Amino acid sequence: MRAHRHWILAALGVFLVFTVTTPARAAAPQQVTIDGASDGRTFDGVGALSAGASSRLLIDYPEPQRRQILDYLFKPGYGAALQILKVEIGGDTNSTDGAEPSHMRTPSDLNCDRGYEWWLMEQAKARNPHIKLSALQWGAPGWAGSGQARPTVWTTRDIDYLTSWLGCARRHHLHIDYLGGWNEAWFDTAWYEQLHKALHERGYGDVKVVADDSFNWDVLKPLTEEPAFRAAVDVVGQHYVCGYLSDYLRCPSPPAAQALGKPLHASEQGSLPYDSGAAPLARALSRPYIDGAMTSTINWSLIASWYDTMPFQAAGLMGANEPWSGAYTAGASLWATAHTTQFTQPGWRYVDSAKGYLDGGGSYVALRAPNSGDYSLIVETIDATAPQRLKFSVTGGLSARPVNVWSSDLSSTDSRQWFTHDRAVRSGDTLTLEPGHVYTLSTTNGQGKGRAVSPPAAPLRLPYRDSFDSYATGSTPRYISDLDGAFEVAPCAGRRGRCLRQVISEQPVWWNGWLKRPVTVVGDLKSWRDYNARVDVRLEQDGWSELMGRVDGQWGDAVSGIHLRVSSTGEWRLYDENLRGQDSDLCVPSNPSCAGIASLRQHPVQRQTLASGRAPVTARTWHRLGLGFSGSRVTASLDGRRIAQVDTPVHASGQVGLGVSPWQQAQFDDLSVTPAQSPGDLRYLPAQQLSATGTGFHHGYEPRKAVDGSIQSMWHSEWSPRSSLPQTITVDTGRAHRIGKVTYQPREDGDTNGIITRYELATSTDGVTYTPGASGAWPLDAARKEIDLPDVMARFVRLTALDAGGGYASAAEIQVAVR
Repeated sequence: MRAHRHWILAALGVFLVFTVTTPARAAAPQQVTIDGASDGRTFDGVGALSAGASSRLLIDYPEPQRRQILDYLFKPGYGAALQILKVEIGGDTNSTDGAEPSHMRTPSDLNCDRGYEWWLMEQAKARNPHIKLSALQWGAPGWAGSGQARPTVWTTRDIDYLTSWLGCARRHHLHIDYLGGWNEAWFDTAWYEQLHKALHERGYGDVKVVADDSFNWDVLKPLTEEPAFRAAVDVVGQHYVCGYLSDYLRCPSPPAAQALGKPLHASEQGSLPYDSGAAPLARALSRPYIDGAMTSTINWSLIASWYDTMPFQAAGLMGANEPWSGAYTAGASLWATAHTTQFTQPGWRYVDSAKGYLDGGGSYVALRAPNSGDYSLIVETIDATAPQRLKFSVTGGLSARPVNVWSSDLSSTDSRQWFTHDRAVRSGDTLTLEPGHVYTLSTTNGQGKGRAVSPPAAPLRLPYRDSFDSYATGSTPRYISDLDGAFEVAPCAGRRGRCLRQVISEQPVWWNGWLKRPVTVVGDLKSWRDYNARVDVRLEQDGWSELMGRVDGQWGDAVSGIHLRVSSTGEWRLYDENLRGQDSDLCVPSNPSCAGIASLRQHPVQRQTLASGRAPVTARTWHRLGLGFSGSRVTASLDGRRIAQVDTPVHASGQVGLGVSPWQQAQFDDLSVTPAQSPGDLRYLPAQQLSATGTGFHHGYEPRKAVDGSIQSMWHSEWSPRSSLPQTITVDTGRAHRIGKVTYQPREDGDTNGIITRYELATSTDGVTYTPGASGAWPLDAARKEIDLPDVMARFVRLTALDAGGGYASAAEIQVAVR
């Protein structure tokens, strides 16, 4: 084979290589014929899902960054150019990373402006008037459901609730194209039939009903056997058809599904980070059609715009969880998506003559426009280990004009290698495809790569104060993020001004069984370490309220951090709640083992009382709660009087939280978080200032996960194939500092693999020459370890694991303290 290389100067100033080969003596290339006359299902579009409070922080972003992010997501020819936006119908209950507000909390309540999904849909439509909108509920207000131990939404009241939401959408001039039942729950065929009837009777007959947004295709049996149910369902939607949190290698559907004659959708896929998840996503955008005739893929989430203390950090097409700094990340997943969305439109048709798997690893699909000869061929080589050749040709009325070629190297972390315009080729040309890439060949024009640049990440500086007086009644204050229940601005009782009020008074129909008590959080996990938190609280009924500090995680029934609970009985309790050893499943209704709470496979959440006592506290009176943190010292106060002071090393930094007993109403006012002096004048550098590299890592466990401020993520050495010890991780602090302490937080999930037990630590000013600083041994446990240094002037800190659990190396978090 003789290759002719064409060097092209890309717009970003880098040289790209695209190879077109002409026949010689090498083995024949794989032939792909794009026959416009061949069969193929209608393409329904690629989209993303805003649900589980995954977009909560986006609305708080400043301009112009908020506009830039929205352009990257929705603007045609700019970024992801999404064709479908799916949103959660909020139910005031935890739906993964928080709770989304309900539009109708009682049968007589209706607020069509509550929440941020209306705004998000309007922004999407403003950028792309042709975008399709889809909606699904995770939970619902208690009045709309039925049952006590395990309430459900299969009621006529819930159908009224959903159609009222459609009415709100209409008020916002939004047309909803798809409507589902209950996320990842079992199905009720009679309910779907009633929903179908109600939609037609109430003027929403053009809304397509999706069933059943769950797993395992269990809905096929009644769809096959019950004509009334089959007539009520327009689209069969299934979740994680390519697998869950995996490489998404195969995406099949049963033959019975393909024989129904209905569109099949991968109605939720994803849950992977915007960077390391790009390669699996590239597979999941094509292989559902190749393997299972599915014509739409929806990625969760749209954007990782929730706090790092919540589960599934960074899962989305982009990252945006620092509204105070305006920082965001346009990840590789954005451009993996663009390879389909910028070159197709819903209503195009798949070309079955050009779908399949590449001999050298990867897959390909082709689509054509319905009323022209335009076509696009999307090829991914994620599985390939070596270059391979592909020869394409067109027939069946498709255009013979030159074809534009765009490519992304998803194995690269250099954004300049993503979504680059290479050169034009023609039918009959042979292409050399590099491993780890996505290519699009298309006769269409108008594609583009957005040029907006994020500002640098920065801490949320202290002091932080909010009196809640500047917000409208019913609104959610800036940066406040509800985990369960609903905290919104309301007139204060017993004092002037406005307060933050928890308003939900009835257990909602829950989805995952997490928390089931009102909790909200605020703040910067990465930089809030030593501080004093204060808040006024007034219980409206008998019960308890909480002030939390150093909140560093939430999973299952736990809000990991230090809690000060004060009860209307006069009892108070200071306790530590943490996630150590916890491994909790989502308790989705379709799980037959679900028993009303998140099922725990290993150990329950750990709660340890640190201090307790009694004080003159009653309901319907105002009291001021306080928590102070300085190093491992925790101080609790009530009404200005210190009631406890203890030492606990479990939580190093974290947010502030507020909680209320279920389902009581309470008011909070004058929330303040002010800096406290660290012991010995040491201050820990915020995670935003740190970066990290390592000798190796497993995909998804990159070194940066050890300096991201979250103990729920971690760096882990490569285990497939296994890399032997020693392994090192090097932290770059950005500039030289007088370093006085380094802390190592082992993983806290109950697994001891990688927990370092013998170490060496060295420092450097230039990242080349290192000076030994410390060495020693640690027990094989999850307790945080500290290494004291004699005020060493250095920029780089290198931790070497000499021995560790299982022969691996890992770190949940590494922090550096300086003077």
